[in-house]
Order: sequence, then structure tokens, then C-alpha cells
Amino acid sequence: MSLLLFIVNISVAIGFMNLLPVPVLDGGHLVFYAIEGVIRRPIPERIQNSLLWGGMALLFGLLAFTMYLDIPRIAQRIFG
Repeated sequence: MSLLLFIVNISVAIGFMNLLPVPVLDGGHLVFYAIEGVIRRPIPERIQNSLLWGGMALLFGLLAFTMYLDIPRIAQRIFG
């Protein structure tokens, strides 16, 4: 039962992260569609690409920051 709850929690967390309004993720695409619906014309591709690269940089920065915080903690656990 605990394994099943763990898998459900991971699935919900991944689904929530995917809907965040970061341009690389699905939530970011939904924001683009909403903006296009409001202004009634497509967002220029150059702006979309810039926002997508910025979103990717944000995600990679978050990944690097998390690794920066986790690796010393894991190393301390292993090597005492």
C-alpha cells in the first residue's frame, strides 16, 4: 500500500510541475494559447523561442541549484 501511495504522490507531483506556467512545459504552452486568444493573433515565433529558451534556462538553473544543495548532503551521509 505504501508503494502505491508513493507512486501516486510522484505522479501528482510530476503532473503539477508540468502544468506550471514555465514556457518549456505544458502550462507555458497553455499561457501562450491564452495570450493568443486575448490578443487575437499569434505571438511572433521569435518571442516564443526567446521565452522557451528562458524557461529552459530557468529549469536547468533550478536543477543545478538543487544538485548544488543535495550533493554535499549525500556525500556527507556516505563518507561520514
